Amino acid sequence: MSVKKTALDKDLRWQKRMDAGMGETASISAKLGLALVFLLACSAFVAFQMGGVPQSGFLIAAAVIGGYMALNIGANDVANNVGPAVGSKALTMVGALLIAAVFEAAGAIIAGGDVVSTIKNGIIDPARMPDPQTFVWAMMAALLAAALWLNLATWVGAPVSTTHSIVGGVMGAGMAAVGIDAVNWPTMGTIAASWVISPVLGGLIAAGFLAFIKFRILYTDDRVAAARKWVPILVGVMVSAFTMYLMMKGIKKIWKVETPVVIAIGIAAFVITVLPVRKAVFRASANMTGRRKEIASLFRVPLVVSAALLSFAHGSNDVANAIGPLAAIVSGINSGEIVTSAPIPIWVMVIGAIGIAAGLILFGPKLIKTVGTQITKLDPIRAYTVALSAALTVIVASALGLPVSSTHIAVGAVFGVGFLRESLSHRRRKINPPMLVNVGNGDQANEHIEALRQIDPNEAKKAEKKLRKRLLVRRNYAFTIATAWVVTVPAGAFLGALLFFTIRGIML
Repeated sequence: MSVKKTALDKDLRWQKRMDAGMGETASISAKLGLALVFLLACSAFVAFQMGGVPQSGFLIAAAVIGGYMALNIGANDVANNVGPAVGSKALTMVGALLIAAVFEAAGAIIAGGDVVSTIKNGIIDPARMPDPQTFVWAMMAALLAAALWLNLATWVGAPVSTTHSIVGGVMGAGMAAVGIDAVNWPTMGTIAASWVISPVLGGLIAAGFLAFIKFRILYTDDRVAAARKWVPILVGVMVSAFTMYLMMKGIKKIWKVETPVVIAIGIAAFVITVLPVRKAVFRASANMTGRRKEIASLFRVPLVVSAALLSFAHGSNDVANAIGPLAAIVSGINSGEIVTSAPIPIWVMVIGAIGIAAGLILFGPKLIKTVGTQITKLDPIRAYTVALSAALTVIVASALGLPVSSTHIAVGAVFGVGFLRESLSHRRRKINPPMLVNVGNGDQANEHIEALRQIDPNEAKKAEKKLRKRLLVRRNYAFTIATAWVVTVPAGAFLGALLFFTIRGIML
């Protein structure tokens, strides 16, 4: 009888796994189908708009590639803005997707600008291009190369910089079209420097604020009183930072403000924010007993707002990675000239905005989970420091003239928070060994060590040491992500060169 029961259990488990696999396959197929519908809509719209224009077929292909790039930006890059909020449970996945999609699209359309640079970061010299046709081929190759690399990175679960992806594509296509001398190597050097500067600076700033919160609020005898004192100031710092961040990055294309004015407005935002937030914190903390979860709840609303503002700023800036080369192709075909800055037709902007939002909703959850839950455990306090670091790092780097990547900053901030937790955890266990009861499985872990001590004291010591040295950051993700960052520009360059030769071979 027991044999039959075991066989039945195995059959049921196998059937359950098969059903889950079929459900996942159906979900992926549906998402791919919806993405294909979007790309077909792009081609149909451009075919209707540009039917009588010379090389309309080339324009249709370029629009589809631009839409494909926008989908991949949404799938990969937007996770950095909302991942910490989801990981900390300040936002549900559905809520994060809706907020990010709306604000990404709004940022792209409202503050994306009327004119866009066609050659990202001045990587290649357009004057060296032999003719407009070669320039158009190079831009198309660069755009497709960046999109393919982003697609691969999303598939393996690595958040990478979309800016670096398009930079690599432009560099490779430019070298294939003109030669190695066409590349601005000093600029490439600054981009390489950002691989280190961005995550380190983001991690240090996030860890610094988390340490401040821990020692000034969480490690005090009266947490509620400490929260009433410091939370309004911390929220004021965030409001000030995001005000300056949006003025420097979010709306710079529609309202360019001098640095002294940005600083003055940032200070005013801090002053205006502190008093009403202090009143709100006093009301919210009236019945609090001082538990960590209660203190963390005070950071939920600022965290949700920061996710929306980061998405708006990202949409206004990074939509150019999809529409910049596309605008170059459109302008190059229409004018017959090589253009370094091009006006953005409204249909190009719409493709970029809708594509980013659609890519986020369809394929974004994978990277959102990676950033929010799979590197280290986040709560609203830790996620707050990540979001604040994302804004402050850009401000500090801009003031110092340092190259940074928003993707690298956000992910570096998550790692910085995790490594600080790990360091403080190890230090407190050395000082206070009884803390072991709160590690791993709690009392079960302690009981296991006690039982092991009766059998083999040496093994018990090893187990205790391992428990005290537990890792709170997943190293395998650090290796995967760092490798993807280093490889992004070379991989984009290789694909850009290969695709340029392919396009030229087809067209000639």
